Amino acid sequence: MIRVCVDAMGGDEPPEVVLEGIAKALKDHADVEVLVAGDASVVEPFCAKHERAKALVTTEAIGMDEHPADAIRAKRDSSIVRGCEAIRAGEADAFFSAGNTGAVLAAATLKVGRIHGVTRPALMTPIPGLDGHRTVTLDLGANADCKPEMLVQFAQMGSAFAHTVMGVEHPRCALMSNGTEATKGSAQVLEFHALLEEHNGEGYDFAGNCEGVDLLLGNYDVIVADGFTGNVALKTLEGTAKYMVKRIKAAVAKSPRAALGALLLKPALGEVARDLSGDETGGAVLLGCKAPVFIGHGATSANAVYHGILAAKRAVEGGLVERIANSCAAQEQE
Repeated sequence: MIRVCVDAMGGDEPPEVVLEGIAKALKDHADVEVLVAGDASVVEPFCAKHERAKALVTTEAIGMDEHPADAIRAKRDSSIVRGCEAIRAGEADAFFSAGNTGAVLAAATLKVGRIHGVTRPALMTPIPGLDGHRTVTLDLGANADCKPEMLVQFAQMGSAFAHTVMGVEHPRCALMSNGTEATKGSAQVLEFHALLEEHNGEGYDFAGNCEGVDLLLGNYDVIVADGFTGNVALKTLEGTAKYMVKRIKAAVAKSPRAALGALLLKPALGEVARDLSGDETGGAVLLGCKAPVFIGHGATSANAVYHGILAAKRAVEGGLVERIANSCAAQEQE
């Protein structure tokens, strides 16, 4: 039985949305238990109605706009801090929250702890591509400045996730650069490339450099970058998606013919919107901690919570943490 701790108080949506996702996961998967962290008035009535749900009563919640480090120090009885502590205490196997991303990163790093040998945990999300392909991409902002050995660990951790959670037998990994040639890139990227090439085969299959266009084309299974580059790339994709939606809506409003075309395309556009939402993958993942930590979008949906719980379950069942630990240990021994 896998037990996932879920933060019922995180995110922009009311707790009822999170509880709906938990209820669906409990209904569909008899081998899942959920430790529900939150205010007594929210979690206790819910857990009383669901046999495999246990309440973790907390008295505080961290807001989406609070400073992460200050919040986890000041609000030690918050659902995020207590949820991460429950992992360390062995009360749960994984954690999911749609709350303040920075607070989850800080609490998980301090309370759950890093896998031995991991220099820094990295933030990852599977980015949707063509034909249903998703590209495991990291780091997306947890580490703005990176040393070359960190990129090797990102490649190992991303490849382990692609194999364990997404079922990719032999993930192909690439380094984000401004050209596919090995000689392209900044001085730092050239250092990244050299060390990735040197350790190729140690937990990942390095295919060389890639470009920004490869994020959506699905030419690789894993793409690694320093957190600054990865975050800029991710925010650019998000901005492009919002731009396209607004332009389509504006065009529809101006023309009856465009409105008719949009109506015909509505099912296809809905499918694209679902891909971009990240609901089907459970959001972002903090790789490198001693337990799987999943972070949903602030405006999360019940479906996103449901898939976040299932992704956490697959990560635990597949031994994601153990695979990462073994890869990093092999590198450390050299």
